[in-house]
Amino acid sequence: MFNPNPKQFRAIKALLFVLALLPLVRLIAFTALDRLGANPVEFITRNTGDWTLYFLCFTLSVTPLRRIAGWNWLLKLRRMIGLYAFFYALLHFTTFLWFDHFFDFGEMWKDVLKRPFITVGFIAFLLLIPLALTSTNGMIKRLGGKRWQWLHRAIYVIAPLGILHFWWMKAGKHDFAQPIVFGAIVAVLLLARVYWRSAKTGSRAEAVNPKPV
Repeated sequence: MFNPNPKQFRAIKALLFVLALLPLVRLIAFTALDRLGANPVEFITRNTGDWTLYFLCFTLSVTPLRRIAGWNWLLKLRRMIGLYAFFYALLHFTTFLWFDHFFDFGEMWKDVLKRPFITVGFIAFLLLIPLALTSTNGMIKRLGGKRWQWLHRAIYVIAPLGILHFWWMKAGKHDFAQPIVFGAIVAVLLLARVYWRSAKTGSRAEAVNPKPV
């Protein structure tokens, strides 16, 4: 079982921080080199949306990896991974607000209400905001551990909403390959949680009321 010492953990965390920024660096480089294709706005929108889903999946993967590999130290990285999910979601939303509506909030709101796939994506983004705002140690103390955990379980709703947003966006082009892959990954990760939670509940119930021999 790999259990990094403090120095190794700091190195892993720093490496993850840098790697998580690479999609943004790539996007900036492509913009500078005029390599965004015929529709730059669509390229940026899709790219930031994809990376939001990637980081949501990475966040949901932490607990299964910890349980399977016994790497409890992964929990210390989950907050940063989740914040990167919000970061790319914010870039995704900003692209929509800036390039599609030029910061006209009235027109943006009409678009949100009129187009279901945008409605779903907007709800998912709004749900991410309180998770990002309460990611500090100070907020955990203010909310209390249990309330903080309940709030952050919103990720189990946010991820499926993100998949639905992606699915409906691709529906117009009948291109469902990526949404199906993302959906399958999220489904497996969420079902694993349901299984472990039910097994834990069953163990507790048996401990309280043991079966007669």
